[in-house]
Amino acid sequence: MQGQDGERDRRGARNGGESPAGAPACDSSAEVPAGAPDAEPRRGRPRSAAAERAILDAVIALLEAGEPLAGLSIERIARTAGVGKATIYRRWSGKEELFVDVVRDMEPTDPPLSGTAGLADLRVMLESLRTRGLAQRSSVLLVNIFAQMKSHPKLWEEYHGTVIAPRRVAMLEAVRRAVAAGELRDDLDVELIDDLFVGPMLVRTVHRPDAPLPDDLADRIITALLQGLAPAARV
Repeated sequence: MQGQDGERDRRGARNGGESPAGAPACDSSAEVPAGAPDAEPRRGRPRSAAAERAILDAVIALLEAGEPLAGLSIERIARTAGVGKATIYRRWSGKEELFVDVVRDMEPTDPPLSGTAGLADLRVMLESLRTRGLAQRSSVLLVNIFAQMKSHPKLWEEYHGTVIAPRRVAMLEAVRRAVAAGELRDDLDVELIDDLFVGPMLVRTVHRPDAPLPDDLADRIITALLQGLAPAARV
């Protein structure tokens, strides 16, 4: 697809540790024969940011060329990136984990949270949700990738478990901090409060792709919730 280079945020490779022990592999037995010298991650081996960047870019290039997610093999990705298959398996347990990192690389980076504030951190996360919505609207490739992900249960489960679920946990923790600080009512279910904050933004970003996403949307949602929807009492 043309015009996608301007839509992607070409960030450097994400830093991080090796895959957790016991993480499920996808097609690894087919791609790397049992007993191959580099089939398993090597503890302590230096990670190459350049190699990771080449691998992520290779997947994006193949998707831009019209290759479906289901049709991408580790061998094809490695050949396009100019690396060995073992180089990919040292960083990702399989295709699902790799594809999730590709999506995270294309999306705006999650902003840092204070970890101590309540409403302030809620606002940061709502604004992050808005900017991700804007990024998806501006990228036909991202829209296409998400559509394909949802039709592949294992891939969607990996994305949900490693990306969506941690964001929800962070949101719930911020709600609890806001309740403890007296910024929000303490007589409501915390998950309900969380849904009340996130729901309007999700409707705008996911369910209503034609709806405007103005810069002050997060503030307007928070203000409306704090003030309530009942009309002002008449004097």
